[in-house]
Amino acid sequence: MPLPSSATESAPPPAPGPVPDLAAALGRPPRVLVTGAGGPSGVGFLRALAGAAESYAADVDPNGTGLYLVPRARRMLVPPGAHPGFADALLRLCRRHAIDVLVPTVDAELLPLAGLLPEFTAAGVRVLVPPAEAVADCLDKWRLARACAGAVRLPVTRTLGPAGGADFPGGFPAVAKPRTGSGSRGVRTVDGPAALARLPRDHSYLLQELLPGTEYSVDVLTDGTGRVAAAVPRARDRTDSGIVIAGRVLDAPGLSRLAGDTVRTLGLRGVLNVQVREDRHGEPALLEVNPRPPGGLSLTRAAGVDMARWAVAGLLGTGLPERIAHREVAVVRHWEDVVLRPGELGDIADTAEAGPARAAEAVAA
Repeated sequence: MPLPSSATESAPPPAPGPVPDLAAALGRPPRVLVTGAGGPSGVGFLRALAGAAESYAADVDPNGTGLYLVPRARRMLVPPGAHPGFADALLRLCRRHAIDVLVPTVDAELLPLAGLLPEFTAAGVRVLVPPAEAVADCLDKWRLARACAGAVRLPVTRTLGPAGGADFPGGFPAVAKPRTGSGSRGVRTVDGPAALARLPRDHSYLLQELLPGTEYSVDVLTDGTGRVAAAVPRARDRTDSGIVIAGRVLDAPGLSRLAGDTVRTLGLRGVLNVQVREDRHGEPALLEVNPRPPGGLSLTRAAGVDMARWAVAGLLGTGLPERIAHREVAVVRHWEDVVLRPGELGDIADTAEAGPARAAEAVAA
């Protein structure tokens, strides 16, 4: 599937912000393995590292776009993040290829990898993943609401139980959404209690105050202590399947502060994304947090903050600047093809950890 890239034909791009020398720490370009290479987050991270690192790409699908942004010898198939052997498989791959930095970009991969961090550290692999407790708070929207209560503005949020939500204090219309999941899957607007009849009543769904205003994403970069070095807000002017395809990077200190307060409250680390929406009074409120590199990372990079390179540099021991400033810029993204030689699609060098079905699929391709 082709993925969006930034289009800037109508105006010259802004001058790049400061970028670190990734070869400085090791005396050579670091070997960086990016998982979820078939998705926008993985592709964006790989493109940001081009020319600065020895990039490796892994995905569950041999057709994943980002696999073909690296040479054949650096393409890998892996089991899904929910597979019980996923983290061990990644550890074996990192040892086999002497990986310096591992960058997971899929939600389901984060908790298994966070739980195996001591083993990765012992193998000399730095993993761009927040602490397990912070990840768990982000991936469950009810836990997120409870963890951030009192620290930032939140929409009124309740779980949907046997009572059916008739007494919901946030009023109607409201938003019903699963406690877990991404990409707006399962999210719907409900006009009243009767519309909740077809939803589960086992507390696996949330009922949330409707926020009718503009939606924003704030990409955040922290150092290893959790200090925020950059918080870059952008308006999600147009999205497709939850991924922004047209947006504006903004100078909006209020949004940056809200994102920074959220990150500090949760104890997050690395590169992540805070989603915010304005209420009926124009006050921004926290919607959710993606505790991994976002799919719109290229917009932040276009505004002068190369979060991917700084995150890798930080893991390798380079101190992040006190503050990395960004510039306002508008970006429209378009679909871009990766053109291959005949027979190259599905040509993956390392399929040993993918499991028999995926390995056979890659060979057949």
